[in-house]
Amino acid sequence: MKKLKPVRAAAAVAVLTAVLSGCSGGDGRARGTSADELSADPLTAVRSAADITGRTGSARTTTELVTESGDKKAVFNGTGGYDYVKRVGTLEVTVPPGAATTGTIREIVLPGTVYLQNSGAKVPEGKWVRLDVRQLPDGNLVSSGATDPASAAGALRGAQSAELVGTETVGGVLLTRYKGTLDLAKAAEATGGRGADGLRMAAQTFTVKQVPYEAWLDAQGRLRKVVETFAFAGVAGSKEAKDQVTVVSTTSLAEFGAPVQAAEPAASEIYSMKPSAPAK
Repeated sequence: MKKLKPVRAAAAVAVLTAVLSGCSGGDGRARGTSADELSADPLTAVRSAADITGRTGSARTTTELVTESGDKKAVFNGTGGYDYVKRVGTLEVTVPPGAATTGTIREIVLPGTVYLQNSGAKVPEGKWVRLDVRQLPDGNLVSSGATDPASAAGALRGAQSAELVGTETVGGVLLTRYKGTLDLAKAAEATGGRGADGLRMAAQTFTVKQVPYEAWLDAQGRLRKVVETFAFAGVAGSKEAKDQVTVVSTTSLAEFGAPVQAAEPAASEIYSMKPSAPAK
């Protein structure tokens, strides 16, 4: 695995520092069609959710990331939106006390790339840091404080089991709930392209290969909510229980079709760290 440059490493692990110190998808088609509907087969329904959701166009999203390591716990909350046609989204993540940065981290997510603003690492105010998810051990699945909506949905393409739990009404919408396990490596294979990069990297890093999930789908088969539980070693190579970090990621989608104002930052807005002088 490639070694991160200092500024990129600092930006990427700013969120996880809070835990250890104590504190994307869519097939690009324009719109959903009336032909999209919830499959009667649970496994088919779950595996199809990412593609059906992707055909919707866009959605508002809320995220919650709960990280636990021993007696340490941190909760990150985010709001934003994702455009599955343009394959770009934006999130504002509230950072809990004790992290390497404070306040709110702004994120712009694209397939294979994430831009962070207010990510610490001595980045000038207002500037963005560009990260290629292939340079991050977890593929940016959780390291920036949120699971982007494309990756959260894309992971379901790797569902290995799906059990129908039942139905419930949320916000006036009847949803069908499923639970099971998913395989991130298989999800990456099914997703393909740059959108698979993060899933592929995460599959190599997380210690629990059969990732538990719960998913709520509407009558059209669209993803409304997904909870995925990841685990990794907080201390590289350690298998001791005290060094393991559990991350519960919750992503909720609503207001399908609502416009999302997100675009890749201009080159002048991106901060590039100058190479360090060689040690004498």
